[in-house]
Amino acid sequence: MRFVDEATINVIAGDGGTGVVSFRREKYIPFGGPDGGDGGDGGSVYLVGDHDINTLADFRHVRTYTAESGLRGAGRKMTGKGGDDLYIPVPIGTLIYDDDIDELIGDITENEQAIKVAQGGFHGLGNTRFKSSVNQAPRRCTPGSPGERRSLRLELKVLADVGLLGLPNAGKSTFIRSVSAARPKVANYAFTTLFPNLGVVRVGMNQSFVIADIPGIIEGASEGAGLGIQFLKHLSRTQLLLHIIDMAPFDGSEPAEQALTIINELDSFSHELAQKPRWLVLNKADLLDEDELKEKRDEIIERLDWTGPVYTISAISKEGTEKLAFDIMQQLELDREQEREQQPEQGQEPELERK
Repeated sequence: MRFVDEATINVIAGDGGTGVVSFRREKYIPFGGPDGGDGGDGGSVYLVGDHDINTLADFRHVRTYTAESGLRGAGRKMTGKGGDDLYIPVPIGTLIYDDDIDELIGDITENEQAIKVAQGGFHGLGNTRFKSSVNQAPRRCTPGSPGERRSLRLELKVLADVGLLGLPNAGKSTFIRSVSAARPKVANYAFTTLFPNLGVVRVGMNQSFVIADIPGIIEGASEGAGLGIQFLKHLSRTQLLLHIIDMAPFDGSEPAEQALTIINELDSFSHELAQKPRWLVLNKADLLDEDELKEKRDEIIERLDWTGPVYTISAISKEGTEKLAFDIMQQLELDREQEREQQPEQGQEPELERK
C-alpha cells in the first residue's frame, strides 16, 4: 500500500430529529392533552486511533463522512430514535486540523483514543414541552438543529523513539534491518527508501524502542530538492536522532562534508528539530583500515566541533550495532525517568507557605 501522510476530508454530523404536534385521542376522551414527542439527537463524528492502520491512503478515495440523523418524534410522547455516532479509524500519530481556520483540534497518540470532530444536532421539541397553565393545547413544535460540518486536514507523524538521519545510501535502511525485524528495501543506489519505515528494536526482556528510517536528505532539501525534507516532520516526535555517516562514499566525497550538509539542511528546515539530542554513527567501518578510519573519524569530530557521543559501526556485518542499541535503550530509560521526576504528582495540591 502506498504511504500517504496527509489527507483532507469533510465530516458531517447528523441533524436532530423534528418534534411533532400530537394530541391524545382515546375513546371517551375527546379532548386529550398534547402528547407530541421529541425528535432524536443527531449522531456525532469521531476519529479513533487504530494501531492496525499505518497510512492515510484510504482517505484519498473517500472524502466525505456523514453520521446518521435523528428521527422525528411521534404521538404518545414517543421520542425519535437518535442517530448512530460515526467512528472513523485513523493511524496512531495523526494530527487533526480544522482546515478552514488552520486550528489544531487534537492529536491521536493511543490506540482506541477517540476525538469528537463534529457535534450531532440537538433534537427538536414536541408540543408536550410547551404545555402550560395558560396554554393547555399548544400547537407548537421545533425542528432539530443541524449537525456540525467541518473540513479537516489530517497529518500523520509517525511515533518513534529514535529517528535516523543521513544522506542517501548512507546505510540507514541496512542499519534498521540489522537491529530490528523491519525489512526495508536495500540497494546500491540513491533514494532506495521512498517512505518512512518503522522497526522495533528489542534489547532485553520488556526492553524495546521504535526506530524510524526516512528517505535520505540531499543538499538543497530545505528548498524542495530530493525526498527527505517532506518526511523530516516524522522525526519531530522522536527523543533521539542518529546521524548516520557513510565513511566510504562510493563517489569519493568527504564524510565530513556530508555530515555538514545534513546539519545545515536540518537547521534550515526546523531549528527545534536541529536542537534535539543527536548521536553520530559512523557506518561502513569495515571498508577502511584502522588508520584511515581513525583519521576520518578525527576529521569529522574536528570539522563539526562535536562533543556528543560517537559510534563506529558496520551495519551490514552488525559490528558495533548491539552496543549502540543497548546504549540507546539506557538513554531512553534515563530520559523517561527524568521526565517522570519532573512531572508533579497528579492530584497533589502544592503546600502553602506559612508566614
